Amino acid sequence: PSLAGEPPALDLSALPEDPLDLFLAWLGEAVHAGVPEPHAMTLSTVSDDGVDARVLLLKDVDERGWAFASERSSAKGVQLAARPAAALTFWWQPLARSVRVRGPVVEAPPEESLTDLRARPLEAQQRASPEDWTLWRVEASHVEFWQGSRDRRHVRVRYERAAGAGGHWTLAT
Repeated sequence: PSLAGEPPALDLSALPEDPLDLFLAWLGEAVHAGVPEPHAMTLSTVSDDGVDARVLLLKDVDERGWAFASERSSAKGVQLAARPAAALTFWWQPLARSVRVRGPVVEAPPEESLTDLRARPLEAQQRASPEDWTLWRVEASHVEFWQGSRDRRHVRVRYERAAGAGGHWTLAT
C-alpha cells in the first residue's frame, strides 16, 4: 500500500539534542493536522506469560517522563509492580509517523495521582478508587522516531540515554 499524501519532511540536520523536544513538535503537528486521538498510545508491559499491550491516553509529558494512569489493581498495574518497565508506541497514520518510547516506570506521588483522577469526568471518578488510581511515568531510556516515505525509504532516528536518569542523549540516524 502507498501513502495517500506526501508525509511531512524530517530535516536530519536540525534534530534537537533532547527527544522530548522532537516528540512535542511531532505531537503538536499531529494535533494541528487533526489526527484522531493524537494522545492515544499503546502501552506494552511484561506479564508472567509474555508481553501485554493495550491502548491508553498520554496524560502528560515533560522532563520527568511520559505519563499515563490507571488502577494499581489492574492487569497493567500488577505487571508494572512486578516489572517496572514499559514501552509506549504512538502511531499517527495520516502523517506516516510513529514514536516508540522505552524505559523504567515510576509511580508519581499520590497527590499527583489524585489530581489526575479529579481531572477525569465525574462518572469516571466514581468508578475508580482514589487509593487505587495511579499515575505512572515512563522515564525514557530509548526513544525512536520513524518517518514514513512514499518511496519506502523510511527514516528512523534513535535517541539513547547514557546511564542514569540525568544522562545525556546520544543520537543515531
